[in-house]
Amino acid sequence: MMHPVEHFSLFARILHWLMAAMILAMLFIGIIMVTTVEPAYHRLVDLHRPLGISILLLAVVRLVNRWLIRVPPLPNTLPPVLRLAARLSHIVLYALMIALPLVGWGMLSAGAYPVEMWSGFVLPPILPHDPALFATLLRLHTWLALILFGVVLVHLAAALMHGLLLRDDVLPSMTGGRGNRTADDSAS
Repeated sequence: MMHPVEHFSLFARILHWLMAAMILAMLFIGIIMVTTVEPAYHRLVDLHRPLGISILLLAVVRLVNRWLIRVPPLPNTLPPVLRLAARLSHIVLYALMIALPLVGWGMLSAGAYPVEMWSGFVLPPILPHDPALFATLLRLHTWLALILFGVVLVHLAAALMHGLLLRDDVLPSMTGGRGNRTADDSAS
């Protein structure tokens, strides 16, 4: 019989925390960017574009890793509604981590703006130049970013609930810390 995994792999934990920092930075850069004028605006855009594409690439790596490597189970004490909420929230997070950069890339393509990753390396457009499509994708990008911000807040609240209130093994499984399983629990 296979014993349950107690922690996410080190690679999964590194990806999680790296992407958490990148996504928070991206959300705040985006918020500041839309309220800023020249020349700071262009410096923020120059950060926003490659950071978004990096998040997209890491999200794909993370998703593949999630499919290939076993993850710790949710505690048996977790009510079914919270189990379902956890699964659905992760699906929404992964979908947004992939959709939001793709919509941004498509939006920039439709606006005929280059997506420069670094000096001399520009990604190809993924959509034709179309000002109406650009405007639509800009609104969609904004709404998806707001939804991501909300989902991140819920995810953070859930992590705090597991760590501070429920004191179960969910938060330690992602931090690499010791969980609350007793010797009898871990032996079974």
